[in-house]
Amino acid sequence: MKLKKVTAVISALLVATTILSGCGTGNNNTSQAKPDTFTYGIDGDPGNSVNVITTSDRYGLTEIKALYSPLYMYNADKVQYFLAESMTPSADHLSYTAKLRKNVKWSDGKPFTADDVVFTYDQMLKESNGGWAYSQLIFDGKPVKVEKVDDYTVKFTLPAISSAAMELLGDIFIMPKHIYDGEANIEKSSKNAKPVGTGPYKLAEYKAGQYVKLVANDNYFLGKPKIKNVVYRIIEDANTAQLALQKGELNALVVQPADISKIQKSNKNLDIKPYGEGRVAYMDFNLSSKLVQNKDVRKAILYALNRKEVIDAAYISEKYAQPVYTFLPNESKFKSNDAEKYDYNLAKAKELLQKAGVKGLKLKLAYTNNNVAQQKQAAIVQQELKAVGIDVELLGMDSTALSEKMKKVQTDFDLVFGGYIMGIDPDTFNSLFISNSETNYMHYKNPEIDKLFNEGRIETDETKRKEIYNQIQKIMQDDAVFYPILSNNRVLVIDNRIGGIKEAGLVPVYTFEDMSKLYYK
Repeated sequence: MKLKKVTAVISALLVATTILSGCGTGNNNTSQAKPDTFTYGIDGDPGNSVNVITTSDRYGLTEIKALYSPLYMYNADKVQYFLAESMTPSADHLSYTAKLRKNVKWSDGKPFTADDVVFTYDQMLKESNGGWAYSQLIFDGKPVKVEKVDDYTVKFTLPAISSAAMELLGDIFIMPKHIYDGEANIEKSSKNAKPVGTGPYKLAEYKAGQYVKLVANDNYFLGKPKIKNVVYRIIEDANTAQLALQKGELNALVVQPADISKIQKSNKNLDIKPYGEGRVAYMDFNLSSKLVQNKDVRKAILYALNRKEVIDAAYISEKYAQPVYTFLPNESKFKSNDAEKYDYNLAKAKELLQKAGVKGLKLKLAYTNNNVAQQKQAAIVQQELKAVGIDVELLGMDSTALSEKMKKVQTDFDLVFGGYIMGIDPDTFNSLFISNSETNYMHYKNPEIDKLFNEGRIETDETKRKEIYNQIQKIMQDDAVFYPILSNNRVLVIDNRIGGIKEAGLVPVYTFEDMSKLYYK
């Protein structure tokens, strides 16, 4: 996540409170009129350069979802259409045709057409842009071809059949060609600060470290939003955020399970909405470090960890988090039951360390410093590895700095906590593990893994695909480079005056699939 350093938090919050005090954000509104603002507390700063090509952090994408629209969203095998009315495969499944909605306008009044769709996918396919979806648009080493048929029809032609194509081609937000055409560096473009989108809201104001304010796009193609203003209020300290929620200064906040009972007692006007995201929380080995090159050492570390204790430290019980044993979430039908789970085995851990001839090992574990769950889990890892003679220094870091470190070959840490929400088909995870991928933060290289991921992408027989992904999971777990820990429910606490939650849809990453549906009862 792109989180900024906690600098002068108290004064910043006082300023934000003053600015937002007239927006109708709290439960203390004495007027008869319904409030016109929905305020959502977030613990990270989306920044002032969100764009549909390179933005990939949770809060940047949350803002993107409010400002822009995709052709369609693909969530757990369910397709929700937005700018497209349909996406139809050819008889041979080598092409897909998107029929676009007509009379959709960009927030500056210009018409949305197929040119915008082709432009967006072309920009995502430029490797120099560093687009987050680049790898999912490459099939058998070749890119998908995206071409305009007419103003409201786009054809996607695959170089090879892919069972996952419908998911891989979706969830990409469309950018306006008339704004970005000719832009040399989309990620750093000054145009990102004044976004022009087709989403339910428009950017009204951004204050670094304080808030993002959005205003309704009255011309939104799925209907004028029912709440005029949305404010993402940035509060990085969990205790400060919970206090603001209890006072009615926030309408919604994501909390840890351990805080639920305290929040319910403090404010009876709040509803608890836990929901699954298919998220996998993990611990990576940084294979740039010489200290973790030995496979037996890595295996010893994993056997020394008690997954249940790590889960319970942050999530109390399996009600809010379930153990995960491979890179795939539990919801995936491709999840392997044959891969090594690394169940807690202290004797085996000590035996492997002895075999490796390693004594007095000192490692550094990096994690996001304001992530309460990771703080608690890091303490457990430190304690459990000490039992096998491994000293662990805990290295809490600002999330932006940590993210940049993970991308580079460096030895500032040996282990790192992280988490991802990738999709449901196993092919959507390949960029995390294939050699030289920009999002392979372990710097893991295994040619067999690369080969199998490519085979899985173009295999159409489900039984054969399951065997391919079973092999991938077994090899990866045997390499002991990645320690899957849990899949947790996200716990949203929300003002009970807010209606339309079911219609808005609670979804992974973005929280709401369409915020325009929220309203005050």
